[in-house]
Amino acid sequence: MQSTDLGNKESGKLWHRKPSPAARDGIIVNIIHSTSDYLPKVLRFLNVAFDSSGDCLIAGDHQGNIYVFDLYGNRFNLVQRTAQACTALAFNLRRKSEFLVALADYSIKCFDRVTKELVSWMRGHESSVFSISVHASGRYAITTSSDTAQLWDLDTFQRKRKLNILQSVGIQKVFFLPLSNTILSCFKDNSIFAWECDTLSCRYQLPAPPESSSILYKVFAVTRDGRILAAGGKSNHLHLWCLEAKQLFRIIQMPTKVRAIRHLEFLPDSFDAGSNQVLGVLSQDGVMRFVNIQTCKLLFEIGSLDEGISSSVISPHGRYIASIMENGSLNIYSVQALTQEINKPPPPLVKVIEDLPKSKLNSGDLKIKVTTGRVLRPAKSRENKIQTRILKQDLAGSFENKENELSDGLNKKRLQVLLKGYGEYPMKYRMFIWRSLLQLPENHTAFSSLEDKGVHVAFLNLQQKYPIKSRKLLRVLQRTLSALAHWSAIFSDTPYLPLLAFPFVKLFQNNQLICFEVVATLIINWCQHWFEYFPNPPINILSMIENVLAFHDKDLLQHFIDHNITSQLYAWPLLETVFSEVLTREEWLKLFDNVFSNHPSFLLMTVVAYNIHCRAPLLNCSLKDDFEYFFHHRNNLDISVVIREVYHLMDTTPTDIHPNSMLHVFVALTKGQYPVFNQYPKFIVDYQTQERERIRIDELDYLRERQMVEDMQAEVDQQRVEDEAWYQKQELLRKAEETRRELLLQEEEKMIQQRQRLASVKRELKVKEMHLQDATRRRFLKLQQDQREMELRRLDDEIERKVHMRDREIATTAKDLEMRHLELESQKRHYEKNLIGNQEAVAKEMREDANAFRQKVDLEEHMFHKLIETDQTQNQKTQKLIEENLAKAGQACLNADWRIQALYKQRCDDLRRNECYQEVARLLRENRRKETEVLDAMMGEEAKKWEEAKEKDFHLKSEKKASALADASRKWFLEKEINGALEHAERPYSKERNDA
Repeated sequence: MQSTDLGNKESGKLWHRKPSPAARDGIIVNIIHSTSDYLPKVLRFLNVAFDSSGDCLIAGDHQGNIYVFDLYGNRFNLVQRTAQACTALAFNLRRKSEFLVALADYSIKCFDRVTKELVSWMRGHESSVFSISVHASGRYAITTSSDTAQLWDLDTFQRKRKLNILQSVGIQKVFFLPLSNTILSCFKDNSIFAWECDTLSCRYQLPAPPESSSILYKVFAVTRDGRILAAGGKSNHLHLWCLEAKQLFRIIQMPTKVRAIRHLEFLPDSFDAGSNQVLGVLSQDGVMRFVNIQTCKLLFEIGSLDEGISSSVISPHGRYIASIMENGSLNIYSVQALTQEINKPPPPLVKVIEDLPKSKLNSGDLKIKVTTGRVLRPAKSRENKIQTRILKQDLAGSFENKENELSDGLNKKRLQVLLKGYGEYPMKYRMFIWRSLLQLPENHTAFSSLEDKGVHVAFLNLQQKYPIKSRKLLRVLQRTLSALAHWSAIFSDTPYLPLLAFPFVKLFQNNQLICFEVVATLIINWCQHWFEYFPNPPINILSMIENVLAFHDKDLLQHFIDHNITSQLYAWPLLETVFSEVLTREEWLKLFDNVFSNHPSFLLMTVVAYNIHCRAPLLNCSLKDDFEYFFHHRNNLDISVVIREVYHLMDTTPTDIHPNSMLHVFVALTKGQYPVFNQYPKFIVDYQTQERERIRIDELDYLRERQMVEDMQAEVDQQRVEDEAWYQKQELLRKAEETRRELLLQEEEKMIQQRQRLASVKRELKVKEMHLQDATRRRFLKLQQDQREMELRRLDDEIERKVHMRDREIATTAKDLEMRHLELESQKRHYEKNLIGNQEAVAKEMREDANAFRQKVDLEEHMFHKLIETDQTQNQKTQKLIEENLAKAGQACLNADWRIQALYKQRCDDLRRNECYQEVARLLRENRRKETEVLDAMMGEEAKKWEEAKEKDFHLKSEKKASALADASRKWFLEKEINGALEHAERPYSKERNDA
């Protein structure tokens, strides 16, 4: 890794040797800016931005120093000192030399990096600007701060619109979608809106993300085609939105070590048509991880925990990554080096080639160790056994093949055998084989010195003569032709050089060094003697072709002669375009596989073979325009047949006319410095150069004078147009004023009429309002009277219902008392009946026992009469008396028990009756309370309606007297009944006390 300290230098080189970034970290150069004061310190870079080409970037530090770094030209320049920190940068404006800088004082300035002058100064923000988004056309720009976003016209540097929002919401980012006319605004409440740039009308709004994976969006990124939006925040989840379907279609979970996402950016690819698949994710740990959004695989990482990244920007073509590190330095990464392991082709079958040093070459010791093995696969380690064979060769054969050995270990003879067998080289290894066959030296330093000279004057207007759709391809072609012109002056005047170099530029557009060296090798070897007759076509080369054609097909040549068709028509168009106009890409690649593998005369023989192969359509042509069309457009042919014909011509052509005898063998470019190319008439080129320079100066003078005249004429025309416009405007204003006066009078008349109609309507409404108020008052009085009558009826009904309920309760209570009395009488009779029955049963039983006892006693007396007649007489009397007394006492006890049980039952019955009486009394008291409430309510209502019910006073008094008498009678009756119940209840207790 190379490190460059800018120090106090205002310009210089970024690196002093060719950078070779390692696949491990991919760093091309590390840039730091330190001061050389008494106490040196490092000035931290804050922002960085690429231009539209991707080869230049601009960076600003916290002291306001703005540097431009040219990665293609290996230069850096201090373009501005703003004396305050920059908060945002933009370098992709319409005018390529201008850039925008947002400063710490909330202003935006536009500078020119070439003249280093201030172009414009824009104000309007009230807080720090943290984002600048430029439209794809470079005409508009959006500057975003935390409280507002403003749209600027970069042609006039005037503000067009301003987006104001609530302070509680806040803006996250507002930016243009790439290659579209849509503005995307993202707010802190996760709402995302899309707006039309011209009309600023809302096109759509994205729905809210699902609650299961809802995160507050902080950072955003959009693919180059504007179809996919990536959003992230303080989470390890990434949300991918499809802007066409307006829905969330994928959620990617980053590794657990990622807790928050600080920056997102898609990695462009030249072959994905803008639908970028690789997304760079910068997390809180300072590591930027690149993942494939389709396969969700981690491809590579930049940065580490020790050397964390603060922010990153990727170039538009995806070759470089510029990262501002946490220590304030600037790292430039090579994407090609970082993806080297990912894009690495599978290893070849021949893996190791070893050769002994030449100083030890002996006939017996010369050995070539060839190690072959299968391509390693992680899942099949048992098949990775390497087989080694040692092949001995004789010394003589090895020295014969020495000149066929190429620098990369390939053998030219074997490649020719392979080419003749298959007709072409494998597409996968074609470029590698070509570089080996042409023995390209890859002189980086020499080529850089040629490129540093810039675009040659002869190719400044290349696009006008050769309009190419791809700007990148045009730029590469312009640089390659400029390098050739700087290498040799004749190439600046060679009109067919773009046609000659274009197919190789298209093939090697991603490696300009290889492209230049391939074209240069082609010119030195296969374009020998082409420039000896400059500026005319190479007559000597065309004569060789004509001689070979005359030998192999005299009839075709005679046909050309008969129709005045020279070799400049049937041979030179094919040579100056190297067959790119008449062959397809695959056919052209197949042809040049054979051209680069053979002698330089093979290309001339191909011209002859092409004519011979197409002799049938050529013999049918008779007009010159038909011949010209034929040799400038594709024709139906088999390139394999043409190549076989070329080999046949190479073998059968006589030596005296064979181009081999007049062309040198292949000579590779020299290492270190390119060889001098001066095989052309120098005086003609110098004269043409001088004439061209004179013509250019005259043309510049003429253009300057014409521009001056046009400017003056334009000013006159502009003044005339402004005067006419002013007069027309004054006339229009006068007419407009008259029209406005007439309209004002008409409106006043209409207003007077409307006021009159409004007054009449107001009068009608007032009358209707009075009628409605009168009707409403009458309806309210009637409703109030109806309510009072209804209330009286309700009170009467309530009184009647209360009286009826009272009478029904009294009757029910009386019936309950009668039923209870009957039940008591029935129980009394039942108890008496049971007592009598029990006494009779006991008496009967006692009599039976007494009779049995007497019979027994009589029997015993009869049996022992004689024995104890005298002694037991007194004992019998005593025993009899005792038995009688015992019988009486038992009978008395039984009678007492019967009485006690009867009295107990009577007491329980009295208690139950007492409870019933108390319940009845409670009901009566409740009834009296309710009656009292009803009477109080009636008296209150009577007091309120005394004026209305005077005629009912007598009736009400009589009713009250009757009610009072009924209450007194009922009270007397109840007191009498209660006293009787109490007396009845006290009788059993007093009787029981008397018995006790």
